[in-house]
Amino acid sequence: MFLDDNTITQLKGLVTNIKVPIRFEASLDDSKRSAQMREMLTQVAELSPLIEFAEVSNERTPSFAIARVDSDVSVRIAGLPMGEEFSSFVLALVQVGGHPVREDEDLIEAIKGLTEPHEFVTYMSLTCQNCPTVVQALNAMSVINPLIKHTAVEGGAFQDEVNERGIKAVPAVYMDGELFGQGRMTLAEIVAKLDTNSGAKRAAKLNAVEPFDMLIVGGGPAGASAAVYAARKGLRVGVATHNVGGQVLDTASIENLTVIDKIGGTELGSELNQSMTHYGVEVMSGLTATALHDKDAQALFAVDFDGDITLRAKSVVLATGARYRTTGVPGETEYRNNGVSFCPHCDGPLFKDKPVAVIGGGNSAIEAAIDLAGICTHVTVVEMMPELKADEVLLEKLASLSNTTVVTSASLQSVEGNGTDMTGLTYRDAAGDIHQVEANGMFVQIGLIPNAEWLEGTLELNRGAVVVDGKNATSMPGVFAAGDITDIPYKQVLISLGAGANASLSAFDYLIRH
Repeated sequence: MFLDDNTITQLKGLVTNIKVPIRFEASLDDSKRSAQMREMLTQVAELSPLIEFAEVSNERTPSFAIARVDSDVSVRIAGLPMGEEFSSFVLALVQVGGHPVREDEDLIEAIKGLTEPHEFVTYMSLTCQNCPTVVQALNAMSVINPLIKHTAVEGGAFQDEVNERGIKAVPAVYMDGELFGQGRMTLAEIVAKLDTNSGAKRAAKLNAVEPFDMLIVGGGPAGASAAVYAARKGLRVGVATHNVGGQVLDTASIENLTVIDKIGGTELGSELNQSMTHYGVEVMSGLTATALHDKDAQALFAVDFDGDITLRAKSVVLATGARYRTTGVPGETEYRNNGVSFCPHCDGPLFKDKPVAVIGGGNSAIEAAIDLAGICTHVTVVEMMPELKADEVLLEKLASLSNTTVVTSASLQSVEGNGTDMTGLTYRDAAGDIHQVEANGMFVQIGLIPNAEWLEGTLELNRGAVVVDGKNATSMPGVFAAGDITDIPYKQVLISLGAGANASLSAFDYLIRH
């Protein structure tokens, strides 16, 4: 059987959310992938009398649509939706089947109000943690408004199509045949690009929101933990974030959380969202903070966000996390998403049978090099320090691989390309000589930068990170911070979860005393 017993057991409970008849409309041939798709869809169809199975023809084979019977509502998946995309398949299954889309009501109304038909195609990989966010958003849009059509294409199954379009990074979204966007996009961001009035409408609504007892800026592990602890105290809590999950969404697997053997990054992000929803936290996604203002005459803090939005609260917890550090060399920006990448799990499969480079010498860099060596012709590790800093077990594994090269004491000079795609890089060695490396891809793994620039001149910072004390208090009384935005020495999910709780409890204590 294609799906194991444990998966089938879980699906049996989930398909009870299907309320209206749906049909799998599969385009299949004699290939192995088609046989696997037929077996998977047949297994799922047998779980509910409301699911039919039929074979049809389509331009992409193997592929299948999940269609609502006697309706224009459908989503299509080209390739097998396993790995990171299995959750997208299950969610589409129940949403097409009549289970309501759980999203901001204003966003849902904006989607319903779209009057122009559009055909979206998202190219994704099954190891990409960013892809499900985009795939699920566009699937939801096609369920809410049948004028929106969406096909999710697994790049590994349609390599010729990916090469023809010159796709070097996923997710890559096309609308009506033209590139619409690359990288993770929230539902709010997609809707804003289609409906230019939606941003103003949302801003007006958020600006009218009553002040919160506690406003948490950021929705990663630290922010979500802070929100849950505050909500359990009976406070009115708001979370303003770009997306729920933060950096964990870029992580393939987390294996160092106490009492949990292993959890995927996107799964953890979903669990964080569910926890906040369970405790009644008001989550506002698609927001990027731009300024923090000290207490006014009403003893309220204010936080400004892009789009002329301002939220107010009696206390604030900052948890905006961090982002990938860039090299800053010529060509890096020009060839980003056309060779230059920061996520080997997401984009690595697109460089199968091609030479690539990894920049960095820490654990994340060497883990990336080991993974890429399994699919790429050659991997060159470029590290500026005299020696690699990764754990010994990783270095031993790297040394055992025949298609890897390590260059230390190397200063990256430039990313080279043909104007469209990256073709290589140059570095300077310890003697000052310049060397060229042939590479179609470059994966930058040189650490993180705290997302704290917007706080310069407002809070005390240490090398760009927010300074906090043992109670996670910042230099502004009533404002606390937790997670990767702070100057704590270790950046781990488990530490961020604890720091978020600590910051929340400290903020609660502040509210009691003030």
